Amino acid sequence: MPDIRIRREHSLGLPKARKLAWAWAEKVEQKFDMECTVIEGDDGDVVEFTRSGVSGQLTVAPDHFDLQARLGLLLGAFSKTIQAEIEKELDALLSAKPAARKKKT
Repeated sequence: MPDIRIRREHSLGLPKARKLAWAWAEKVEQKFDMECTVIEGDDGDVVEFTRSGVSGQLTVAPDHFDLQARLGLLLGAFSKTIQAEIEKELDALLSAKPAARKKKT
């Protein structure tokens, strides 16, 4: 059983959800030194992530995200804090509004 499990419903559709998931993967790669691999599928994607002490996956579907992570012994003691940080990052991405496009002049 995963140490962390987060599910977020959305109404983005797969193309937009995919873009958000890729943005999330890039952010955690930089911020937490994760190694992320995206496995694209016809009906959804899976973003696998790993680093010392943690591994997991983010399932990307047209109507939800489902994140599962296993923490190593040392990080397991901080699972609540880590889960809160992941939820904050994911919720921020879901609530972010697309940047306005600049008009060409």
